[in-house]
Amino acid sequence: MKDLNQIVANNLKRIREEMKLSLDKVSDLTGVSKGMLRQIEAGESSPTIKTIWKIASGLKIPYTSIINIPQPETFLVLREEIEPQVEDDGRYKVYSIFPSEDGRKVEVYTIELEKGGSFSSNSHGERTQEFITVYEGVLTIQVDDEEYSVKAGDSIKFMADRAHAYSNRTEHLTRASMVIYYPM
Repeated sequence: MKDLNQIVANNLKRIREEMKLSLDKVSDLTGVSKGMLRQIEAGESSPTIKTIWKIASGLKIPYTSIINIPQPETFLVLREEIEPQVEDDGRYKVYSIFPSEDGRKVEVYTIELEKGGSFSSNSHGERTQEFITVYEGVLTIQVDDEEYSVKAGDSIKFMADRAHAYSNRTEHLTRASMVIYYPM
């Protein structure tokens, strides 16, 4: 598999050029410094999940349009070929299964949280929704001031146009499927 940093570099530069935006304008829209954007485009930086989300949200594009290689119409996704993005000292992993491409308004992910793992997410853009189904363990989700405990076999839908967080407070691995819908 191609190096994730190089994929991000190529995609960000292509998207910026397609949108006819300067690095200054992208910086203004995303809140990511021009210097950091230049390093990302050069493949010299390993941007965090939060930085990539800031870029995607600021440009009003799906997150996966930055991290994935464009795919053919029919393809098989093999788990061992997906390089997960990792946060929280390896306790939070997100696998991009189906990125948003060619106007598709959804992205599909698998997320895994080890014991004690957590991740806080910013807004994914106006009217964006998340649909999560837990397959193993218990996922605690906080949206606004409400907290939800989603057990294996259960699902939750919420507006992801605000800050939200995921955590695993159990002793076991939590594994879930996440679909993000962009109404754009």
